Amino acid sequence: MTPAADPALSVRPGPAVAGGRAGAPVGGPGAGHLDRSVRWVHVAEAADVGVMLSGGEMVLTTGVLLAGDPDAQAEYIRSLHRAEAAAVVLGLGRAFPAPPDVMRRAAERCGLPMVVLHRPFPFAELTEEVQSRLVRHKFAAVSLSESVRTALTGLITTGAPLQRVLDEIAVHAACPVVVTNLAHRVLATAGERSAVDDVLRDWDRIARQAGGSEGDGWIRAELGGRGERWGRLVLCGHWGDAGTGRLLADRAAEALVLHRMLGGAAHSWEEKSAQGLLTDLVSGVVPARQLLPRARAAGLPVNRRTFVPLVVRDGEPAQLDRVLRLLGLPGLVAELSDGATAVLLSLPRDQDAEALAAHFAARLRDETGVPAVVSAAGPRTAWDDVPFGLREALHVAEAAAGAPADQDRPALVRLRDVHLRGLVRLLRDDPHVQSFAERELDGLLCGPRADPRLLPVLRTYLATGRNKSRTAQLHHVSRPALYRRLEAIQARLGVDLDDFEQAASVHIALLAHDAQQR
Repeated sequence: MTPAADPALSVRPGPAVAGGRAGAPVGGPGAGHLDRSVRWVHVAEAADVGVMLSGGEMVLTTGVLLAGDPDAQAEYIRSLHRAEAAAVVLGLGRAFPAPPDVMRRAAERCGLPMVVLHRPFPFAELTEEVQSRLVRHKFAAVSLSESVRTALTGLITTGAPLQRVLDEIAVHAACPVVVTNLAHRVLATAGERSAVDDVLRDWDRIARQAGGSEGDGWIRAELGGRGERWGRLVLCGHWGDAGTGRLLADRAAEALVLHRMLGGAAHSWEEKSAQGLLTDLVSGVVPARQLLPRARAAGLPVNRRTFVPLVVRDGEPAQLDRVLRLLGLPGLVAELSDGATAVLLSLPRDQDAEALAAHFAARLRDETGVPAVVSAAGPRTAWDDVPFGLREALHVAEAAAGAPADQDRPALVRLRDVHLRGLVRLLRDDPHVQSFAERELDGLLCGPRADPRLLPVLRTYLATGRNKSRTAQLHHVSRPALYRRLEAIQARLGVDLDDFEQAASVHIALLAHDAQQR
């Protein structure tokens, strides 16, 4: 990153100071450029003044050495322009009772601001005042720079999350702050929520604007290190001094680079961005409609699309994202909680969403080499239905996770595939269901004769359709030993497992118990 340029005052304060004592200055050619930055003030009467300047100076002159020589007057202005002077202030007096037309025309052609003082004014006083303001301004900028750097470094060294650091940046900048990757995909935002939403709502156009020349308070800073760029920080509509905005952007960029370096590469900012969006969708705390700008800015196509919510238990987000890229399927991937990773596909409406979801699940199983199960909700064509779809996919994933291991299970599981297990898990928090489970399994869970070690045998026996041979095989016991365990289970529960209704009742209770434990 390049260091921030020294904040500067504009041309305007000099004439304003003189105007307070000598009458209002008259703006000549280039008067519309009085906001041009001034780095220093210099009094110069020499005709070849340009060779003594380094750029950004406001030059004060009475033109005493230029009187009567139109060629020298024009060359004086041209030399200031070549030296990139900020402006020239001409004090009228003995040399020039009126502004020379030659100098005015030359300044007009060069676009050099030329300010005319019609009453005498001590240049020493003007120089002292303006340069005092420059020094004070520079000191204030340095103080602000150190204040911002100290605040951000303090947050980072105490382990503050990225969002907390961005919030602090937004407070100093007093405008929305957006962090993107090099493809203008939004990774994080901060600032007043309504203002951020306004920015994200039209982000595609804004990103192209912010990626080019800066103006109207749009200030960007590159993020990266060791010769490699990996993102951008954008101050969106900073209405303060441009130099101050540039300083803030550079200090903020330094802090974000440091935060990324100390945070490690376990979770990229792209993953955190997707995680925040999908978590908010699942929770329902924020209405889906309000999250639409974030989804669009994060790179998810949202116009006239079919959304397919998927959940994979114990899936690696990076691996799932790689499969999406291999298949060319647009979507977001993020780990939610409890080992559940969500995938939100966004497909054109003329494509077969069910077939593409099944293709994704099959390809994932091929890539991992293990019988991974992808749980899916039904396709949604309305964005407002996506949160319910994600919750449905999570519910299916939980139900499928509790099913007995089976190498022949399909790669894609839907709500209709989880049957009774899915219903029980949906009702697991109901007090009546909890009471029923405790009452039915009381003999194994409570009391002096309770033996929780018998629960796995009961679970396998019921899951295999009361197949004694298969149950004995899975538990590595002989048939007589299994019979004794089944008799003990029936005695403790007071049921006959050969009776279909009683076995079904115990099976439902066991499913409810397992769901509550999970």
